[in-house]
Amino acid sequence: MPRSTEIRQLNDHVGEEVTLTGWVEATRAHGKVAFAVVRDGTGIAQTVFFKKELDPEVWERHAALTQESTVAVTGEVREEPRAPGGYEIAVRDLQVIHTSAEYPIQPKEHGVDFLLDHRHLWLRSSQQRAGLKVRAEISQATHDFFYDRGFTRIDTPILTGAIGEHAGTLFETDYFGDTAYLAQTGQLYVEAACPAFRKVYCFGPTFRAEKSKTRRHLTEFWMVEPEVAFADSDDNMRLQEDFVTYLVERALERCSTELEILERDTSVLERIKTPFPRISYTDAVARLQEKGSDIEWGRDLGAPDEVSLTEDHDLPLFVYNYPKQAKAFYMKENPDDPRTVLCDDLLAPEGYGEIIGGSQREDDLDRLRERIAEEKLPEEAYDWYLDLRKYGSFPHSGFGLGIERTVAWITGRHHIREFIPFPRLMNRLNP
Repeated sequence: MPRSTEIRQLNDHVGEEVTLTGWVEATRAHGKVAFAVVRDGTGIAQTVFFKKELDPEVWERHAALTQESTVAVTGEVREEPRAPGGYEIAVRDLQVIHTSAEYPIQPKEHGVDFLLDHRHLWLRSSQQRAGLKVRAEISQATHDFFYDRGFTRIDTPILTGAIGEHAGTLFETDYFGDTAYLAQTGQLYVEAACPAFRKVYCFGPTFRAEKSKTRRHLTEFWMVEPEVAFADSDDNMRLQEDFVTYLVERALERCSTELEILERDTSVLERIKTPFPRISYTDAVARLQEKGSDIEWGRDLGAPDEVSLTEDHDLPLFVYNYPKQAKAFYMKENPDDPRTVLCDDLLAPEGYGEIIGGSQREDDLDRLRERIAEEKLPEEAYDWYLDLRKYGSFPHSGFGLGIERTVAWITGRHHIREFIPFPRLMNRLNP
């Protein structure tokens, strides 16, 4: 087989003969002219077959093509503004590497459950490819952002004996006779690495056994979690807004084609600049009550509350200093109001809600022990975590950003299940 050229490189080969290898997305014929749209993973290209210029066998091979058949197409690259990508291939030869069986996926004809049952095939559709391409760019941008700022990446365990969030959302498993959990967060472990490297982050899958069927929840999702020594809650929020702004700029710069496929109004994203507005939890509750909500002080904000708070903002909104009973044990008590902790949630506009949760961490050993006891957590499981406050305790802060929620907001799509290759939901473990 001749060496193939990637579709993304066609602009470098105008007037030359190339061979493309890939999969057939669609075919059509009009008399003595026929077309095949080929996808190779780097782009799509229109190939044109002129019957009078081809061997009869090549013309017949085109007529027998089925969707998703694997092919090698050889021909001259020509500029064609009307074609996908602006170029087309005038075909000289077509080799069929594999003839696909009748393809079962027709996204406009099937419901979501059918498409999720066939997720391994649905990935090939244009909008799914575009969404996952944006996800890949956001993931790479995450590493670039922290690398350029001197952070060290720390890979944290997926199996753990320590509870990072709420006990009611744990996946439990037997670990050679002991009880282990799928990690809800890598945060406790990046805190341990902070005295070694000062600025650290982890990036990987996390697990929550939440019995939720909303568009904002998955049982397995990916988070990036930085931790910074000698950073207070205000420093933490500044890092968050710099990070989010960077991700949006990166998507606009490198994913314009994908955002167009997803029909995203990019003018909304172009307005995302620092600083982001801030409102305290206490003031947020008062504002919600003015709008007619029955929320009471002390209760965590729900999705409708978050939507209501952001409906008057074009920018993401920080809500900070929540009541301690609504948040995790490791958050530092607010010295100005001991009912609250030094934390924040960053709410995306346009109804997308929380994409980041962050806090300054409790660095006082005795107070941390008290909080563990108040939450009825087994202190012995946190011996190593308490050691961090015994040997060189220091003020530090960090946050967790959910990749799927963030990509859903950036792309303007409805459900986060489209932004992880194989979503895990309450009722879905396959494929």
